[in-house]
Parts: sequence; C-alpha cells; structure tokens
Amino acid sequence: MSTGKHGISDKLKGTEKNIWVDFGKLAAECKALNLGQGFPDFMPPQHVLDALVNAAKSDNVTVNQYTRSQGHPRLVKALAKLYSPLIGQTIDPMSQLLVSVGAYGALFCAIQGLVNPGDEVIIIEPFFDCYEPMVRVAGAVPRFIPLRPTKSGKTTSSADWKLDPQELESLFNEKTKLILMNTPNNPLGKVFTKDELELIAGLCIKYDVVCIADEVYEWLVYKANKHIKIASLPGMFERTLTIGSAGKTFNVTGWKLGWTVGPEHLMLGMRTMHQNCNYTCPTILQEAIAASFEVELGRLDSPDSYLHQLPVDLEPKRDRLAQMLQDVGMSPVIPEGGYFMLADISTFDTPTSDEDEPKDFKFVKWMTKEKKLASIPPSAFYSKEHKHMGENFIRVCFIKEDATLQKAEQILKEWKSSLGK
Repeated sequence: MSTGKHGISDKLKGTEKNIWVDFGKLAAECKALNLGQGFPDFMPPQHVLDALVNAAKSDNVTVNQYTRSQGHPRLVKALAKLYSPLIGQTIDPMSQLLVSVGAYGALFCAIQGLVNPGDEVIIIEPFFDCYEPMVRVAGAVPRFIPLRPTKSGKTTSSADWKLDPQELESLFNEKTKLILMNTPNNPLGKVFTKDELELIAGLCIKYDVVCIADEVYEWLVYKANKHIKIASLPGMFERTLTIGSAGKTFNVTGWKLGWTVGPEHLMLGMRTMHQNCNYTCPTILQEAIAASFEVELGRLDSPDSYLHQLPVDLEPKRDRLAQMLQDVGMSPVIPEGGYFMLADISTFDTPTSDEDEPKDFKFVKWMTKEKKLASIPPSAFYSKEHKHMGENFIRVCFIKEDATLQKAEQILKEWKSSLGK
C-alpha cells in the first residue's frame, strides 16, 4: 500500500538505518558471541543496586511520581558537587544542570535546542553515529574533520591519531554554531590531550562557537593518561555543554539516564526541547543514581572508589584482547580510554558479497555468520566522504566477563589454526 502523504517526514529521510538495530539483530540471529555493542555482561556495583532497591522500598511516595523536569533535586545537587571541582566552577544545580533520557537525549536536546537551519556544525571523526543524523534533522550542515593515524604497525595507540590544526581551522566560519567532540572517543579510545583541547578551545573562542563535549567515558581512562574537561579551560565554561552518562559511569546502560552541565544561557534551548519532548526522567532511577553518587563522593580519594577502580579492572581485559587480536593477524589500536578497541583487518581478504557496502561491513557480517563472533564496522562512525578511513578496521568491546573473553579467545585460536598461522 502506498503511504502517499503519510510517509516518513522529509527531515527524517536518510536517517532510517541504525547500526545497533541491524548488527544487534544479526548477532542474535547467528547466536554469535557479541563483542559489538557497548554494554557489560556483569552486574553493576552492589551499592548502585542497593540504592535502587532502597528507592523502591522507600515509604517516600514522591519517588514514584513525577519529579522536577530539569532533574531530580537530589541528583542534580550530587552532580553539582561532583562536577564543580572538576570544571573549576561552582555549578548551580538548579540552573546549570539538565538530566535527560541518556546521553542520547542530552545530545538531541542540545543540538535541537541550539542550532537553526543553515547553521554549520563541526564533527570530529570518528564520531558516535547519532551525531550526524541529529545535526541533519535539525536542518544544520555537518562539516567533518577526521583524526588521522600518524603511525602504523602491529600495535599502535589511540594517541597516534591526531587532528591537523590548519585543516580544523579551515572549517570554522561565520556560519559555524557548534563543534561536537567526544573524549575519550568512541570508537577509537583517544583521550584528547591538554594541547589538543587548547587548540579546539582557542578556535571556539576566536569564532564564537559552542562546544558540545561528549564525555560519557570520563571515568574510563587508563594509567599514564588524564581526562581533562574542555569546560575547565579559560574562557570555555560559558561556551561548553558537558555531557555525562549514568550508564557508562555505573555500568547501567539500560537505565538510560544522562546529564548536561553548562551555563544557563546555553541550557535554555536544551531545557525547552526536553520539557516538550520527555518532560522528565524516571524519578526512582534518578533517586538511585543520586544515592550512588553520594557514596562515591564520600570516597573519591579512596581506593574503594568505583569510579577509579573500574579502569584498573578493565585494563588487563584491554591488554588481553589486544594480544588475542594480534595473534590472529589483526593490528590493534590500544585505547587510552573507554572500553572499545579498533583492530586493523587490512591483511584479511574482503569477503565476497552482493551488497554494495564498505569492506568492514562485509567483514563483520561474514565474521558474525561464519566465526560466530560479532563486532561493529567502524566506517559507520565516519561521514560518507571519509568512510574509507574506517573500512580497514573492526570495533570490539572488552567490558566483558573473563569467561566471555575466554570464549572469544577460543574462537580466535580456532580461526588462527584455520589460517595456518
């Protein structure tokens, strides 16, 4: 039946496909070991689970009802206490914070609330795949700048991927409204250095541009690296929206709670979009996350802090996976942060396929079907003009139980044996 005038709206055309839906479905259908999507297969910390149970058992009737649209008071107060010293600015919990439906919701409200049709938005590649469609749906024009690898070899680091300063500045002009950056970066794992952040900050100030800093992996930074908030640099708080995530912080991705910290004048558009879209987020989940942060605030300087312990626990998993991938003939890019790793597959033959798609798409589909190991094709994190930069890689996730990594290792060993290596 023809949909006629009742089809998808024009502004959504071209954004229908979603890599998580497509490749998640493929992994399930093939009963493959899933190292694709970014979620842990182990339980969150006990104090977070206890906080949810306590909220559910509470005799405080208000935790079961609507809470304040911009964020549950207990949660925004805890977030303000956490972020004020990190940003170097006293955060007003009632005017400089917004709780949203995940970091996705924060990104959507920020982009929709700030840009006008015809504005330009700079996106640093590789980028989380929702950035581009959100910008296009808002009627803005995305401009892309890739991080480029400066080294090659069997094992490299995400630190080896850099921006070209002249290329970056060439994208700034009077139409530029926003720049979107992600540190630590997904899928690369790059942690932007202070010098790199100062380069971006200087251009934002020079051209009067707002920075949306997607920092959902802020606590997942490995030793010898340091996460610096661009909002903490001189002149940047008043032009930065910093986005965080409960799902990434406490391993509760299904709770879908995120937040944004920023100056009141930038929050106005976000709040207006949020109140007319979701209005508010689940009170009971906000209550539980607030209680969880209160526990962490009391032990930030202690080895008992979950925020500091998680990267310590994940680093051996990262290194184990890197060795496994190298043993089968791939070249891993060791991430400085986050829980994803790119692996170069350029030495492998491109699987045959009738579909006109990048090599990494074909490779991941083949690997999922034939080897029962699922990953994500990184060219999905690039613009059309730069997809070739991602098609010689796959993205794998290592925030998994040791037993899961053991199963992956067995698959890779059998694969290696079949290659005669």
